[in-house]
Amino acid sequence: MDYFHYKGDEAYCEEVPLRSIYESYGSPTYVYSLATLKRHCERLFDAFSSYRTMLCFAVKANSSIAYLKEVFSSGYGADVVSVGELERSLKAGIDPKKIVFSGVGKRAEEMTRAMKLGIYSFNVESAFELDLLAEISSSLNCSVNICLRVNPDIDAKTNPKITTGLDATKFGMRLAQIEPLLPIIRDHKQLNLVGVACHIGSQMIDMEPLKNAASFMVRMAGDLVQSGFPIKLINMGGGLGIKYRDEVPPSLDEYANVLLNAIRPTGLQLVIEPGRVVAGNTGVLLSSVIGVKSTESKNFIILDGSMTEFMRPAFYNSYHDIEPVKSDLSGNGTEIFDFVGPVCESSDVLGLDRSLHRPQAGDLFYIRGCGAYGASMASNYNSRVRPCEVMVDGSTIDVIKEREALEDLWRLERF
Repeated sequence: MDYFHYKGDEAYCEEVPLRSIYESYGSPTYVYSLATLKRHCERLFDAFSSYRTMLCFAVKANSSIAYLKEVFSSGYGADVVSVGELERSLKAGIDPKKIVFSGVGKRAEEMTRAMKLGIYSFNVESAFELDLLAEISSSLNCSVNICLRVNPDIDAKTNPKITTGLDATKFGMRLAQIEPLLPIIRDHKQLNLVGVACHIGSQMIDMEPLKNAASFMVRMAGDLVQSGFPIKLINMGGGLGIKYRDEVPPSLDEYANVLLNAIRPTGLQLVIEPGRVVAGNTGVLLSSVIGVKSTESKNFIILDGSMTEFMRPAFYNSYHDIEPVKSDLSGNGTEIFDFVGPVCESSDVLGLDRSLHRPQAGDLFYIRGCGAYGASMASNYNSRVRPCEVMVDGSTIDVIKEREALEDLWRLERF
């Protein structure tokens, strides 16, 4: 459920017409619904309320500081994969003791900063990373909590570009790689092995792979406990899918039951790292039509939004609903159009083969499901400025990130 809807023939975010946002802030502009965000945060918390669970929002999904403030104020921790995400989370008011640091290539300076802050734990993904953590913790004489991220070689049955639990991916370690590390951890005074972690993929709809992964992790945790390691938690990552088109994702309760049925008998704390399921449907990308053109084989609606503002369709071939701000353009029109942007790439496609009435230059559309991996993946390719972001709360509009100015494109350059 979200709070983007029509009143009469005009599209609204909560109580604000999208047209009025365009008139005030232009386009392309990301528009977030605070009511949707709060509802998603609360519903996910409720689903796991029957068991000791730490929810750490995947900051990569949406890293705008004002957005993070709302998430963290709802009680979430943070899952970060870079020192930039770490610092953004701190700016948003996170308690460092609620930060999990993931990622396959943490640099020494990133580890040092996180260690000095006393974060909750590091998810260790390789032997060289463990060596570096051991070296830094010794030099700082600082105790550090670690979880071993295992790669269970389980297919999440999702897009290959967001599958992370197969042996062919760069993520985590196989059991044979972990076993030689255990004596090192046991003998090192500053390394505290507190848990095991995995994440098998994103936009998961089928829960069977997750169920298998949870069983795998429970067995691994049990083996470590029997070996004398004081394991406290199992981190099952994130990755629950949402509906973009015709997917039928499991309910939050069904998702929670899959994990809790596996973890509850262990008595260990559960950690999850949701991103898309919290943020995905909280935001849209508002865009205006530059023009309409046709070839012998295609009709194109050229928007001022593009792959630089919203990468997912170009990168993942993902589907997103694209709806007109004025509803009389929707429905089964007489023509089929591709929605494209102005970027000089044939991959700059936002939506293929959409049936609607022919729009005119200046007509407005909004792309749904852009709250996750939208603004956070935006770039300056083709020297395009990154978009404005606004948060709607009832009838109030707050600018949470101003549109870049042209001068921002070369502000850090020296010439």
